[in-house]
Amino acid sequence: QVQLVESGGGLVQPGGSLRLSCAASGSIFASNIMAWYRQAPGKQRELVASITSSGRINYPDSVKGRFTISRDNAKNTVYLQMNSLKPEDTAVYTCNWRAQVSASHNYWGQGTQVTVSS
Repeated sequence: QVQLVESGGGLVQPGGSLRLSCAASGSIFASNIMAWYRQAPGKQRELVASITSSGRINYPDSVKGRFTISRDNAKNTVYLQMNSLKPEDTAVYTCNWRAQVSASHNYWGQGTQVTVSS
């Protein structure tokens, strides 16, 4: 059982920045992947960024060059630094944790709202 607590969402002007945090606790496997997903109204949930416990990172083209994912393995925490925010970035951002040794070990946070608007 893994619990995820997210923070850092809010309202920001276009071009502004936010940093999201997700702290994991519980029965955490050493080898894992932490990721951020987002879902806007009327749209499917999409991957924003992912990072493995060994540091491998993946971004989709929509955020590449603007968002940066990082993690602190000692704190079991993942961060998402979001710069140059656009209105189309508005969504509920949710943290995900999954074990690399077992796909069934897959947990989600409650989500945090990010709104980009003037």
